[in-house]
Amino acid sequence: MFVRAYLRASTKEQDASRAKADLLAFAKDRGLKIASTYVENESGASLERPELFRLLSDAQPGDILLIEQVDRLSRLNAHDWDKLKDEIKSRQIRVVALDLPTSWSLMSSHADEFTLRMSEAINSMMLDMIAAIARKDYEDRRRRQIQGIAKAKDAGLYKGRPANDSRNAAISKMLDSGQSWNSIIAATGCSRSTLSRLKRIAAAPQ
Repeated sequence: MFVRAYLRASTKEQDASRAKADLLAFAKDRGLKIASTYVENESGASLERPELFRLLSDAQPGDILLIEQVDRLSRLNAHDWDKLKDEIKSRQIRVVALDLPTSWSLMSSHADEFTLRMSEAINSMMLDMIAAIARKDYEDRRRRQIQGIAKAKDAGLYKGRPANDSRNAAISKMLDSGQSWNSIIAATGCSRSTLSRLKRIAAAPQ
């Protein structure tokens, strides 16, 4: 049984590794070591998470997927959550979350079959409940954000997201030097639409 830690944050401005020390301590308290750590900055509301699926691909039956909170694993809608659960179940991986005490017994290598099956059944039900709550929280925050933007627009106060001038200047220099778009995206984390916009600006008559 290997313990594989998964750490996620929604944006590149957030520290996805913030909870690593807590996960290490949690495993150590149970006489286990974390074999590998998978870190990414992606939305929990999307299945487009390369590091999560690399973890699932690396894992063997009986391995532990260790997370700080259930919402680090999922803020998915019901359909996508079912897809992810099926993938986890097909690989016989156990999900353990620090905020879900019913899952902690799954880290024991001494549990008998009956206890393990009961723990897995209870844990599956609790995961479904908390994942549903995490999704509702995500949708509520999105709705409030949209309402706030609409209100600000009506009042003439909304200016949109401020441009990152220093980053854009650096990207423009990289474009001018002839670097490929893929290398710029890899280095800066910007989108192709940002590159296209900056290229149009640079090409526009002054």
